[in-house]
Amino acid sequence: MENAIKSTPTIAAIATPPGVGAIAVIRISGPGAFQISDQVFTSRKGKLANATSHTAYFGVIRANGQIIDEVIALIFKGPSSFTGDDTIEFSCHGSTYIQKEILNILIQHGAQPAKPGEFTMRAFMNRKMDLAQAEAVGDLIASDTKLSHQLAMKQMRGGFSKEINLLREQLIHFASLLELELDFSEEDVEFADRSQLMQLIDRIVTKTTSLSDSFREGNVIKKGIPVAITGKPNAGKSTLLNLLLNDDRAIVSDIAGTTRDTIEEEISLGGMKYRFIDTAGIRESTDTIEQIGVTKTFEKIQEAAVVIYLFDPSETSPAELTEILDAIYVSKSGDNFILIPVANKSDKYNIAYLSDQYAAIADTIFISAKNHSGIDNLMNRIISVSEKYQLNEADIILTNSRHKFHLDQTTEALQAARTGLQSKLATDLIAIEIRSALMYLGEITGSITTDDLLENIFSKFCIGK
Repeated sequence: MENAIKSTPTIAAIATPPGVGAIAVIRISGPGAFQISDQVFTSRKGKLANATSHTAYFGVIRANGQIIDEVIALIFKGPSSFTGDDTIEFSCHGSTYIQKEILNILIQHGAQPAKPGEFTMRAFMNRKMDLAQAEAVGDLIASDTKLSHQLAMKQMRGGFSKEINLLREQLIHFASLLELELDFSEEDVEFADRSQLMQLIDRIVTKTTSLSDSFREGNVIKKGIPVAITGKPNAGKSTLLNLLLNDDRAIVSDIAGTTRDTIEEEISLGGMKYRFIDTAGIRESTDTIEQIGVTKTFEKIQEAAVVIYLFDPSETSPAELTEILDAIYVSKSGDNFILIPVANKSDKYNIAYLSDQYAAIADTIFISAKNHSGIDNLMNRIISVSEKYQLNEADIILTNSRHKFHLDQTTEALQAARTGLQSKLATDLIAIEIRSALMYLGEITGSITTDDLLENIFSKFCIGK
């Protein structure tokens, strides 16, 4: 027991967010979890080391004979625990003093302070989950909408990993045959059917390309649909942003060019996160700062999945509006986005007249940011965008840039192998590319990994997870 404790440190940390609450959780995990806990925790039911796994003990934690708090200890004996090691979670009162005292007591009796993500890293090292699933734990914690939660939960439960492992298993079979050929290279024999290998490569490339292409959609679900509010100066963009957010986030002024930089805020609508971006007014200007702002406006238009072009009907004729909208479509050529023309200051005009004037421009919405009229119509139009991001049960969508990188590298290696097969290159050259593809696939799930990679991934987790 003592040797095990020395070789694998027992770690402890506060697992709940900082601050005062009704309760807090202090987690301790490792080979010495019970030995350390039984030195500070007492219960009428006896020692925690003798407890049955997945049970709860009520008792007290003492330091120097003084009671620190009455707590509930949840017992998880390895390997049937999150980390795979013996684990105890103490639920105490939420006082910051109590939390720190209990953690300090555990550390004084032999536990080490856990590093960010160290509990989840233990779970990975003990094969309770693979690396892609471990990363999904972080995404699950960070999820703040229904869809981002669904994606993280699906990945944590192994949906994406199953796809990758299946591809890797299929490729390993042919890789082993190619390696066998290299062992018998002097006898000039072929164990791997080249036509079947070509077909397999095509199937895998189709799959890796499809998964990689889903990253854009997954990234939007994870980070929010970017909605750029654009238009000329003084069209009412900042007022509209404040209305949509129900907050005075942007400065509103009659002075043209007030907004010189982009302002971004997030809200959740219909289970989907939206990133609203107020941009600098589009116009010719000799002001250097304003010119930079206009340049950023066009950059945000390129990034946006939804572009709201806000205009004042008294300053923008139907012909000019058509020209502007066409220019936006051209600038985002080939991009899948929604452009919403919005006529502001409709309180000054007859809506029926405006509707007739702009009838040729489809989907124009008429609002008055000043009087809040028409805002519901605009919000409903924006929310309708989320329909394209609804998930089916079978959907596997990429949300992690690391996974996308390795999938792209896999595709590149397999395409090189395919070219080699077509050119009848030597088996050893083709085998090199197949090995590379297997390596990149393995790095996604962690079957092939390095200490630096693990440290980089888990350092982004919160302490206590």
